[in-house]
Amino acid sequence: MLVTLEGIDGSGKTTVWEALRESDALDRPTTFTREPTDSWYGEAVSRSLADPEADPLAELFLYTADHAAHLARTIRPALDRGEVVISDRYADSRYAYQAASLDGVIDRPLEYVIGVHDPWTREPDLTVYFDVDPETGAERSAGANKFERVGFLADVQANYERLLTADPGRFVRVDATRPAPEVFEAVERRLDDLLG
Repeated sequence: MLVTLEGIDGSGKTTVWEALRESDALDRPTTFTREPTDSWYGEAVSRSLADPEADPLAELFLYTADHAAHLARTIRPALDRGEVVISDRYADSRYAYQAASLDGVIDRPLEYVIGVHDPWTREPDLTVYFDVDPETGAERSAGANKFERVGFLADVQANYERLLTADPGRFVRVDATRPAPEVFEAVERRLDDLLG
């Protein structure tokens, strides 16, 4: 079972991911992981985040390489062992963020980025979408990187909404404007429903 946590920067998904990892809520073997990874591929991604002049198409392929390695080294082996995998960010982040970065660079960027991944990625069984407005997200994340600006996050959020509309059976929307304990409880309930 592959569960992914998605949302714009500042949505609180990482806080919930960390709380799930620390809790004993899941009574089964679970691998907690995230993208970008801590591999050298992920390190290249992190370096590009710090570079405001990084080419958006080159960035897409850095993120894509990190995702491919993540699937091969962590996710597929854990799933083969029968574990639940919970990932803080996954392919939908790439679809939403890199498509926003590529807007005006290539035609139909969301479809392009999905098409790059489609032949080989593994679709999640459940994606929890942490819904928060771009203003709140930017304020919470304090502009730590070039993607954490209100206007850009609004474009990213619009891409997430397109993804949710296209695949409503996979996504569960959680109101991430609520206090963190309430958000955690909502996610925990969804996981109980899925895994119970």
